[in-house]
Amino acid sequence: MSKSVKGNIKGISQVDIKKIEKLYNEKISPESIIQADFAKVIYRLSEKIGRIIGVIISREGGVEEVFVGDKNILYIPNLGRYRMFKGRLRRIRLIATILKDNFELNSDYYTDLQKLRLDMIVGIKEINGNIQAKYAYLVPYANDINSFSQTEVIDNLDKTKFNFLDFISNLENELTSNSLSKSFEESDNDIVLIGVYEKDFKRDNESIAELKELAISADYNVLEVIVQKREIDPKTILGKGKLEEIMLKCLSLGANTIVFDRELKPSELRNITNITKLRVLDRSMLILDIFAKRATSSEGRLQVELAKLKYELPRILEKHAGLSRLTGGIGSRGPGETKLELGKRRMNDRINALEKKLVEISKRRELRQKKRRLSEIPLVSILGYTNAGKSTLFNALTSSQVETQDKLFATLDTTRGKLCIVGHKNNEKFKYCNLVLSDTVGFIRDLPNELKTAFKATLDELYDASLLLHVVDASNPDALHQYRAVVEILREMDLGDIPRIVIFNKCDIIDEEFDLETLQDAVSNFVKLSALKKLGFYELKSKILNFFCSGYTVYLK
Repeated sequence: MSKSVKGNIKGISQVDIKKIEKLYNEKISPESIIQADFAKVIYRLSEKIGRIIGVIISREGGVEEVFVGDKNILYIPNLGRYRMFKGRLRRIRLIATILKDNFELNSDYYTDLQKLRLDMIVGIKEINGNIQAKYAYLVPYANDINSFSQTEVIDNLDKTKFNFLDFISNLENELTSNSLSKSFEESDNDIVLIGVYEKDFKRDNESIAELKELAISADYNVLEVIVQKREIDPKTILGKGKLEEIMLKCLSLGANTIVFDRELKPSELRNITNITKLRVLDRSMLILDIFAKRATSSEGRLQVELAKLKYELPRILEKHAGLSRLTGGIGSRGPGETKLELGKRRMNDRINALEKKLVEISKRRELRQKKRRLSEIPLVSILGYTNAGKSTLFNALTSSQVETQDKLFATLDTTRGKLCIVGHKNNEKFKYCNLVLSDTVGFIRDLPNELKTAFKATLDELYDASLLLHVVDASNPDALHQYRAVVEILREMDLGDIPRIVIFNKCDIIDEEFDLETLQDAVSNFVKLSALKKLGFYELKSKILNFFCSGYTVYLK
């Protein structure tokens, strides 16, 4: 069975396709990068059809793949069957024609070299009857990790004495023994953060710092943080040149994922993926990832899955449109419309099933809430920005053992406990103020709409609360913006009219230069305390007691 030409062959005559297919019959000497006569045949065919021709040659000299790109870009077919062992090369090299005037290898080729660990990338061009070659290979001995490849030029293939087999054998031995080769081994957890902000945006430092905290909470390893203030490109956020620079930076660092500090539209996600050939995430995806890892209750897991599916559904076609280099299937045309439609239909079916399950859970929760309301025990809900110390406060007030971590979204499931405040008048008349205290999921700015909807059920009990305890991390330089973000979300949820006590937490670690006056001016009813060290609790309990039992004073045993 004859092998067929892959890639962009539409519009090419059958005669020319047959000529290109004959390239499969050639056998290259293992000692040669490529013989000049064979290179001339490839180049002249390429010139005739006006498109780049690529040839994959094995280390033994066999022609494994022949494929066609357009005038400027060559898409490599899936190379999954060409296996390689850890630390070694793939034992195949890419030969590609160069049709543009300047004799340069595209930046994409260097990405191919690194990502796919090819033996070599070779660009060929006929100039004045002579075939010239420009070849690139991985460098095992570079002192600077940014110089992961070396490029050389052969002026005339007819006259070269280059022994490819000896060269590549020695190179691979050095690569496997040199410690720098470890830098080429990527981890799914290694990421680069990218913050792109308008020139008049003044909170870029706080915003990118929060993104870094989110990434750490999602168990990613942040290798680099890139911040740029500029006019936002409507198609790719950043310019193409900057994206290619970021792609090469990721290659040098060994990162295969970039995370943007914004929510990307499906078209932006597609365009950035196609240019960088990296895994691309946005801020919303990162938050969804954290929720997926942290949700513990059955309802929480269902809500997270629903949110992820709703977020990914409009992006499923976009994701497949620009396939990643990580699979070895660069630039392939995707799995086909039928498979995509099948995937979308399955996602819709799963969304419908999840929504039905959550409706049933919501009904059962409403019954529990009715029973609680009948008991006439008031509900006090603790809320606030994520990692403000809500769970620490909850544990201190109720003597509970809710897990606390110095991470964003350490708590995702609502927890309830009992709180009893003993009050008295003139040391004679005592009053036992029994309350139900709830610890809720943390808020965050620009929460994805899918999560707002999915977690509305979790936050439903806030509507039954008689009093809200709004915890603010007073030690955070961005405390005022975090406070306002929570207030805005409460307003959007029609919870703004429920009475609130604002708690400035972590006051024991506030920098001496940090001034609370700005925060205090923003609110009227507040308490300063340290939930961790249990400082300021008397004033907090006094305010809670006065709200429910006016005229009583907290009884100190």
